[in-house]
Amino acid sequence: MGDPVTVTDADGYEITLELVLHAYGQRCFPMADEREGVINWYRPARRAIITWDRWKIPESLHKVIKQQPYHISVDAAFADVIAACAKRPSTWISHDIEDLYTELHHQGHAHSLEAWNDAGELIGGLYGLVIGGCFCGESMFHRADNAAKMCVVYLVDILQANGFAMLDCQQQTPHMERFGAYEISDEAYAVQLAACTAVRPFISPLRKS
Repeated sequence: MGDPVTVTDADGYEITLELVLHAYGQRCFPMADEREGVINWYRPARRAIITWDRWKIPESLHKVIKQQPYHISVDAAFADVIAACAKRPSTWISHDIEDLYTELHHQGHAHSLEAWNDAGELIGGLYGLVIGGCFCGESMFHRADNAAKMCVVYLVDILQANGFAMLDCQQQTPHMERFGAYEISDEAYAVQLAACTAVRPFISPLRKS
């Protein structure tokens, strides 16, 4: 492990790992405007979440999972996953964001899921941050069909098995809406988050197809 991460936001204030965790508890999260950009803080008026009463797996994906086309791992290549998520024409994952979340991963707060093909190549994944009983999904990527989607399914397996209350998707997308994501107000999100204070483990169960 290298030297401690030293990062500042757009106002010049130092961003510590403790500050990031505290900010999530206050419904805020950091984002940059580009790969080389500075970090600003955001608290959206509406938030997309998945709770288990709304969770669903699209039927077409059920069929794919039964074929087991990829191997799914947990926390096997966090740095590679976040780097892949950032590698796109427009990204909010700056180098500082990447450094912060990689260090949060080293401390056990951030986790990744990876999808691998038979050749051992990383072809999809996602990462996010654990805040009590809430998993805050940050980003995902795919280089093969359904690779990221399968990681979402395995992620929810982990969350349900370990007593998590919800998956925070931050912003609604058609992709996550297919899994049952729905929008709530910031006020309603505050109530949901307040019920997630108990620390939950992040231990992977064996999924049965």
